[in-house]
Amino acid sequence: MTDAPAVHETPSETGIPRRLVILLAVAIGVAVANNYYSQPLLAAIRGTFHTSAGEAGLVVTASQIGYAAGLIFLLPLGDLLERRRLVVVMSLVCAVGLLGAAACPVMPLLFAAVALIGGTSVVAQILVSFSASLATDAERGKVVGSVMSGLLLGILLARTAAGYIAEASSWRVVYVVAAGLMAVLALVLRRQLPAFRESQSLSYPAVLASVLALFRAEPTLRRRSIYGLLSFAAFSVLWTSLAFLLSGAPYHFSTGTIGLFGLAGAAGAGMASVAGRLADRGHQATVTLLTALAILVGFVVMWLAPHVLVALIVGIVVLDLGCQGIHISNQSEIYKLAPRARSRVNAAYMTCYFIGGTLGSVGSALCYGAGGWPAVCALGAGTGGLTFLIALTERRYQRRAMPLRAT
Repeated sequence: MTDAPAVHETPSETGIPRRLVILLAVAIGVAVANNYYSQPLLAAIRGTFHTSAGEAGLVVTASQIGYAAGLIFLLPLGDLLERRRLVVVMSLVCAVGLLGAAACPVMPLLFAAVALIGGTSVVAQILVSFSASLATDAERGKVVGSVMSGLLLGILLARTAAGYIAEASSWRVVYVVAAGLMAVLALVLRRQLPAFRESQSLSYPAVLASVLALFRAEPTLRRRSIYGLLSFAAFSVLWTSLAFLLSGAPYHFSTGTIGLFGLAGAAGAGMASVAGRLADRGHQATVTLLTALAILVGFVVMWLAPHVLVALIVGIVVLDLGCQGIHISNQSEIYKLAPRARSRVNAAYMTCYFIGGTLGSVGSALCYGAGGWPAVCALGAGTGGLTFLIALTERRYQRRAMPLRAT
């Protein structure tokens, strides 16, 4: 089976204009934020529908299920369909889902709406793969790092924005505003993105099957997926239980104030472009080792001084620098593996990444219930320590893998 030649208006040999990189970063941030708005709104949603905390919490679960389904069934379409059209259609469907969430009269319909939102928010990952395809080999790490800054800011700032909009009006207005942003985004992307089709001959079942085949065939993809799983698990360990710490003694912070801690985490977004540039220069092993160490150090700092606000903020910043830096290093490496299957490679990697996040969230909640904040930090430090131990072997792995890549 052979792929037809890629069809696009802007050849990757010419690079990608800076204005388009900025647009992609903004678009990715806006798109991925849709999957995180619900987290600070659960109390308000619970009050609207007069339901239990457990049932309200299922809103987040429904969104995660939708996102997982999108990674498996929609993200690989980036290698099958014309990407600009796919991005526009998914953005508009996401806008419809957001409006549906705003208008839902009963909880079951809200579950369905947020599942649709979660599934179509993977358009952000399609845009990441799109940017990697449009970039030249020499600039790919820098470009991916730049657009990933938008993704990371979208994840971290969505909670803050949703909390303040809901506080000023209602949780439904959050979804109305988000729907408007996605509709505008679809129109802008329709005008600004080049037409691009990676493959014209694969069937949809073959595309899905090839994701698993790529994972089996590419040891670097498997290795980088392990890094991604562990780093996002660590990220989720922190952010799942941080609100419990901050709402209790000695802080007693309000929901709005807790949301502001996303700004501290957003400092990690600055690491994205730095890690991408270093990857372009061949320093992937060094970046991987240092960022894995940062994850471990961040948790140790928060473990030793949980009630010292400055130390807590420093720990959050260091941890996020590590998590985001290793993620960019991972993506820089995996996008080198199969230039005409980048969406499928990303689907395999992001599925593992998402599994790590889910395991981290569950583990964090269980640890906090069993042993409080020290148990959470112990789990996070253990995850960071394991990542660091694997990273110690990265340079040796790359030396072994280099002759294989050349053959």
